[in-house]
Amino acid sequence: MRWLAMVVAATMGWLSVGVPGARAEDVVRLGNLKFAHYGAVSYMKEIGGHCGLRVEERVFAKGLDIMPAIVAGEIDVAASALDAAIAGRAGGAPIYAVAGFAAGGARIVGRSDLTLKTVADLKGRRVGVARGGAQELLLLAELGRAGLTWSDHPGKDVQLVYLAFADLNQALMAREIDAMSQSEPQSSQAINRGYGTELMKPYDTPMGRPIRALVMAETFYRGQPEVAARFMRCFVEATRTFIADPALAERYVRETMFKNQISARDYEDAMGNAAFTYDLPVEHVQVTTDMMVQYRVGRMDRPPRATDWVRLDLLERAKVELGVR
Repeated sequence: MRWLAMVVAATMGWLSVGVPGARAEDVVRLGNLKFAHYGAVSYMKEIGGHCGLRVEERVFAKGLDIMPAIVAGEIDVAASALDAAIAGRAGGAPIYAVAGFAAGGARIVGRSDLTLKTVADLKGRRVGVARGGAQELLLLAELGRAGLTWSDHPGKDVQLVYLAFADLNQALMAREIDAMSQSEPQSSQAINRGYGTELMKPYDTPMGRPIRALVMAETFYRGQPEVAARFMRCFVEATRTFIADPALAERYVRETMFKNQISARDYEDAMGNAAFTYDLPVEHVQVTTDMMVQYRVGRMDRPPRATDWVRLDLLERAKVELGVR
């Protein structure tokens, strides 16, 4: 029987070479983050085979951590907060912004045992935030609008406490910080579990609702254009699926991404504050860059112009091919 199995295996291998169009799956190395609104990006590894791709996902703690991996040639495409991508590009990371994949997903949350109702009430308080994400820029913009000063050292109106996303909720619950600027579903979890209260959704700045960016290594975009095009079609298909089938999106995010660690209510509240999308307006990228310069986020010596590194041709082609408006 062993010889028969060997013959069958050899025959199948010969057929895969001889049949027109048959080929092994192309590998695309994807960097991602563990947030509810990053779910459609993660879902690409489930449907990549339909596009002739094997999507290998690697989850990072924060967007800034992905940039060194791209520079080292370890990641082809990544989901990132736009500010982290902009800072990476300014620092020499060879990337293009090729799509948006989520909008919103940020919230400023205070401790429920404190009487914090507005951003102005944060004066004299310790506020936690992850460095290099949309939440940092939005927080600083809101503090500025409220006329407050800030630093990560004592002496200003607000003391910033930089923590990893995964540590912010624990710090708030332990009363090590008084408020946090946090992503979803973690901000909804803090509210639903009773130790957090919403101060605001920080979308009244010139940036509006922040758009997360899908970024692609220049070597992948230029060196493997056909594979890059198929990856983009896979992205559009995954996003369209999540938008059309919210129940599937919820099951995938809750059960596969979070291993049932978030409740149905957590997910519902999180996605009530975020949305899956495809688009990344060049104007939004430029406004975000200008705000980063204004609030000194990213410490950029030469801020990149949006028109120099936003490449939407693959996205537009994929949307046309799949009939997505």
